[in-house]
Amino acid sequence: MSIPSNKTVDVINLGTDDYKRVWDYQETIFKKTVDLKIVNRKTEYPENQIATSNYLILCEHPHVYTLGKSGSIDNLLLDDQGLKDHNAQFYRINRGGDITYHGPGQLVAYPILDLDNFFNDIHKYLRYLEEAVIMTLADFGLPAGRIDGLTGVWIDFEEGAKDPRKICAMGVKSSRWVTMHGLALNVSTDLSYFGHIVPCGIDDKAVTSMNKELGKHVDMSEVQERLTYHIAEVFEMDITKSDAL
Repeated sequence: MSIPSNKTVDVINLGTDDYKRVWDYQETIFKKTVDLKIVNRKTEYPENQIATSNYLILCEHPHVYTLGKSGSIDNLLLDDQGLKDHNAQFYRINRGGDITYHGPGQLVAYPILDLDNFFNDIHKYLRYLEEAVIMTLADFGLPAGRIDGLTGVWIDFEEGAKDPRKICAMGVKSSRWVTMHGLALNVSTDLSYFGHIVPCGIDDKAVTSMNKELGKHVDMSEVQERLTYHIAEVFEMDITKSDAL
């Protein structure tokens, strides 16, 4: 007898919130989930084990640059005074990947999932997140896809395209099959802030946004709704919703 899987995911929409505050919140949920899995493993009788919970946090952040564990500080092109001048913060964080930017007009999604409830494959997990973004962009008439060897979602992604543009960045952490961090989709983002970094350590490809590609304003709430729908669809989740920490 094994612990039953739980495919229910609580979607928490935080609106615009401070990066460090949301990071700390992720860490609290992440640790609680990992600790429960450790307790379950030590529980003698399977019927006494407790199913783990899953969460999907949606938010926007004030201007902030984050550097992943494998990243280089040389890819941040602002010094401390430059960060102040641009009203931006900077954090070294515990996800994979290099440097990226978060800011107003960018939809950030942090899935905190116990992949034992779904499947045990981080590569598949990343591809599923990409697929949900690709499906979301298609809803708005934007063809997007992947580039071999590069995590994320791109416009003009076909082999041989002269001007591939990254519209969604991704970086995750996983321990005991529990995930945190996630993806950032540029909706109406001020793209000038990407000019102060080498995005994701890739210096020969541009970034873009839904607004720029479509030539019109896109409603953030509509993008949130479609992305939530497609993440649930791809992962075969059952969704519940709440609005606060």
